[in-house]
Amino acid sequence: MTRLIRFNKPFDVLPQFTDAGTDGSPRPTLSAYIECPGVYPAGRLDRDSEGLMLLTDDGRLQAWISDPKHKLEKTYWAQVEGQIDAGALEALCQGVELKDGMTRPAKARAIDEPTGIWARTPPIRARKSVPTSWVELRISEGRNRQVRRMTAAVGYPTLRLIRSAIGAWSLDGLAQGQWEALDPPRIPGPPKPSQKPPRKKPIIGTRPEPGKSGATSPSSSRRKPRSKSKR
Repeated sequence: MTRLIRFNKPFDVLPQFTDAGTDGSPRPTLSAYIECPGVYPAGRLDRDSEGLMLLTDDGRLQAWISDPKHKLEKTYWAQVEGQIDAGALEALCQGVELKDGMTRPAKARAIDEPTGIWARTPPIRARKSVPTSWVELRISEGRNRQVRRMTAAVGYPTLRLIRSAIGAWSLDGLAQGQWEALDPPRIPGPPKPSQKPPRKKPIIGTRPEPGKSGATSPSSSRRKPRSKSKR
């Protein structure tokens, strides 16, 4: 049976189960929080980002969730440096030019600090002379550090980033560092073909090659015509 879980990833946790980094400086991974053998992330969430991750043991479901071509919308809450204005929000909605090309248009709006949000450890480095504000961004792409690059491109660097939803799945009711089993969805489209090689059918009625045991040459296999009997 397919397994699907949601997890509220804390800040500074690697989005993987093992750490292949520098020896002698272990970093926290998913294995410190999730006791569910056989599952793996459906998409990534940067180490310095927080919030919703989905994990599954089904490769087809993993691809459907994580592949940008399916345009599964992801929702982020970004705390940015400065009081974001209408011009910056409009630019985000139209698409932003990054080094790897123009982004798809996003859905962007200014929001109040999300209710019930947990304190980050360590806290963000805010400047007393510069206010901060929150923006909600909904995107259907999966570029590396995309939200952070988008807000920086319109003049508002991201200080804290939380993914609050992936498609219809959200963080609602899930405490930081906790995970919960979900009912897997029905994936649209035909099932993935079997990876097993096709079974070879036996060949029936093949003649042995001439010269081998039991073989007959074409000439010897021809029937001789019957001679007419003399009356």
